[in-house]
Amino acid sequence: MGNLCGKESKPDDPFKQPGRTLASAPPPSSGTSKLPPGASTTPKISGPGRTLGASGRSDTGDARRAAAQAAEERARANQPKGKLSTQLAAQKQQRRTDTLGQASENERRLRDADASAEARNWN
Repeated sequence: MGNLCGKESKPDDPFKQPGRTLASAPPPSSGTSKLPPGASTTPKISGPGRTLGASGRSDTGDARRAAAQAAEERARANQPKGKLSTQLAAQKQQRRTDTLGQASENERRLRDADASAEARNWN
């Protein structure tokens, strides 16, 4: 909010000045943008072209062997390394019913402990 009796902070409002007509617009550019200095107009391609979907090798045995090796490396990377990793892996392998059964068993134990504590403290 500004001061009611003060001056405007921006006396040069562009909308208060007269505009220009369409005929006085600058001439259109050539339509192409200029490249920065040092940039080439053609992309550099190294090596021969390939067919879409081709791996560059004609031997399918190499591709299968490479895929098998990559799968083995992924399997080795996913093996549990420590105590928490083994616990997490075991927890991921549990089914929903196993998880719910374990939670139910823990609740029963807590209720039994509370009941026995209340029986001990009964006056």
